[in-house]
Amino acid sequence: MSKFFQAFLTGLFFTFFLDFFLFLGIFEHYIRFYEIELYYNVLFADHQNIFIYLILTIIIGFLVTYVHNKKISLTMFIVLFLISLSFLIPSVGYSIGKLMLMTQKVTLKDAKYTYNGDIYYNGRNKITFYDKEIDKIIILNKKDLKNETYQ
Repeated sequence: MSKFFQAFLTGLFFTFFLDFFLFLGIFEHYIRFYEIELYYNVLFADHQNIFIYLILTIIIGFLVTYVHNKKISLTMFIVLFLISLSFLIPSVGYSIGKLMLMTQKVTLKDAKYTYNGDIYYNGRNKITFYDKEIDKIIILNKKDLKNETYQ
């Protein structure tokens, strides 16, 4: 049981390292690109997929703890390190952020207006929205919106 616990904790550490750089790349090259007012911690907490995180934790922890071949372990560390650093490349960070956070061709309605455009970030209480008709980024309160339609 203690080897399983050790593998799990080791996997948690390395997976957290990967996640940190993933969300740092998204924050630096997507969130800041669109000037979205958001803290890194909120981005990290709101978009962390616990199932993927646990699966990666178990796989990485198993490989680090139970594989005793130094070449395989070293290769895995180098690959994981390079993957995590690749998120800091502006085009990669932006692309991952766009893939995870942007929703294109959306129609939003409130009591007075209809908005057509793209959701840049769907936050807890507010939506950062690019309205194509007025060619401007606007902030909408979720509680004021009636519904959303994806085209």
